[in-house]
Amino acid sequence: MSLPVTLTIAAGAALVNLWLMIRCGQARTKESVSVGDGGNEFVIRRMRAHANFVESAPFVLILLAALEATAGTSNWLWGIGILYIVGRLAHGLGMDGGALGKGRMVGTLISMLTLAGLAIWALWAVYSAIL
Repeated sequence: MSLPVTLTIAAGAALVNLWLMIRCGQARTKESVSVGDGGNEFVIRRMRAHANFVESAPFVLILLAALEATAGTSNWLWGIGILYIVGRLAHGLGMDGGALGKGRMVGTLISMLTLAGLAIWALWAVYSAIL
């Protein structure tokens, strides 16, 4: 069984994760913090952007895979997956504040709507067949 949407979005998520890891390392280096956040707001922001991604990505990828395995590949799944990745990039940049600060809110909203939409779709896929 091939899951092209899930595999593509998982690869994109892995690259976003790597990007967020590098940004954390850059912040620690810049602020001379070798372990943890050192109480430094810049480092904390970068770490939270990364942690927030790690907190939501597994659920999105599991739901994408389950829906793709159940309902097949669709343009809707492609759109939702791509939208999630864009939202996570916006959030990561927005966590730095400044001119891109609105990206945090936009990214959070996109991620929450994506997760809610996939959850509702998954429930519908299961229970519409039973009723």
